[in-house]
Amino acid sequence: MGELKFFLRLQIKQARDDIFINQAKCTKELMKRFGMENSKPSRTPMSTNTKHDNDEKGRSIDEKLYKESHLHAVKRILKYLNGTLHLGLWYPRNASFDLCSYSDADFAGSILDRKSTSGTCQLLGHSLVS
Repeated sequence: MGELKFFLRLQIKQARDDIFINQAKCTKELMKRFGMENSKPSRTPMSTNTKHDNDEKGRSIDEKLYKESHLHAVKRILKYLNGTLHLGLWYPRNASFDLCSYSDADFAGSILDRKSTSGTCQLLGHSLVS
């Protein structure tokens, strides 16, 4: 079958001592599809002080529920992705097997319904596995 290079829209680069996985090709196609391949990259996907909601008073951009503020948020995310094409997951062959886990929660952080958001990640050595 040969060496695995693409799987589920992931690019996989295998070397003798490591494996690197990213989505640069998929992201480039997405940027081209929306005409943003030459956009100025953003350093962060979202501003830390912006709170997004239904924006009932905002200007509609289509017949659905989408507002101009939502379009600006999506464009910022795409600009961030465009600036992070070189990032990915790196799995070195001789890494340690120490398992480490992190979790975080914002406790009633949603301004609409006061729901909490939480997340976790697990690392095996220095490599993200979940």
